Amino acid sequence: MRRRIVPALSLPLALLLSACVSPSSHSGSGSSGTTDGKGDVTLNVGDQKGNDEAVLRAAGQLENLPYKIKWSTFTSGPPILEAVSAKAVDIGGVGNTPPVFAAAAKSDIKVVAAKHGTSDGETILVKKGSPAKQVADLKGRSVAVAQGSSAHYQLVASLRRAGLSVKDVKVTFLQPADALAAFSRGKVDAWAVWDPYTSQALRQSDARVLTTGKDVVNGLNFQVANPSSLKDRKKAKVIEDYLGRLRRAQDWVYRHPEKWAKVWGEETGLPYQVALDSVKRTNGTRVYVAVDKPAIASEQEIADTFAQLKLIPRRFRFADYVDTRFNSGLPPSTSAPRTYGKGS
Repeated sequence: MRRRIVPALSLPLALLLSACVSPSSHSGSGSSGTTDGKGDVTLNVGDQKGNDEAVLRAAGQLENLPYKIKWSTFTSGPPILEAVSAKAVDIGGVGNTPPVFAAAAKSDIKVVAAKHGTSDGETILVKKGSPAKQVADLKGRSVAVAQGSSAHYQLVASLRRAGLSVKDVKVTFLQPADALAAFSRGKVDAWAVWDPYTSQALRQSDARVLTTGKDVVNGLNFQVANPSSLKDRKKAKVIEDYLGRLRRAQDWVYRHPEKWAKVWGEETGLPYQVALDSVKRTNGTRVYVAVDKPAIASEQEIADTFAQLKLIPRRFRFADYVDTRFNSGLPPSTSAPRTYGKGS
């Protein structure tokens, strides 16, 4: 990830490190940030730059907190889960893949909340002039993907649908910075990736979408807590309030895509138009949903796929790493995400 890439096509480091990838792909201890609120209970939250703290602050959900939130910033999802398991933080937000790897490593974690968005930003990209018109056309061609990422699962599942396997393509494992450079220079034929990289490539790398993750990936993101924090009555009550604030902040994002894109861009260095594209394609479409049987089953499918590929050390029941106490009043995980409509 430290290789030199084309500056005009580079994304800020904060985003380059925020992939939903396996623990072996990144490392990064948390750095202490700000503390909000007042009261006797302190909720220690693991976050990534431009994520939960930023959206809560932008939406006004950190005002009049009857408890304290101490923020710790991490480079990506896996180290957040390492901190959760080690009780260094009580809760943190991650994508759909880090919990699979953490659970496979027998980490001390519980998934407590989920949000569901469109899978339009989960894509396999090719150049506009590529002869590939469908996934089956990738046979014998090179595809860049981050190993163990949500995009890796999408690639495997998309190939399977087309009657192919990963052995039928030339998989090149690259993290986003290197993959972006390789794709832009024509060193690989295709790139399996997620937003905001999809939005970036479509804007700046002469890319087109070969296929999306629709009906292939689950479009879920999670909040994951430490079991001991959930056993603490006062802290569990605070976690419930915190999750409510996240839901209201996500509602605010949907209603104010331009304002959030501006804040998100300022927080991360992401160009405004790319940020806005990503908000309308993926980020703003998310809605909090129950961590129910369909959500658990879809994560189990990811876990089983990675176990078959020997990317995780064991098979396990994903349901053993879920706490459903905060599901009350939430729509099912299969509920349609929001949309900004055509031409947005």
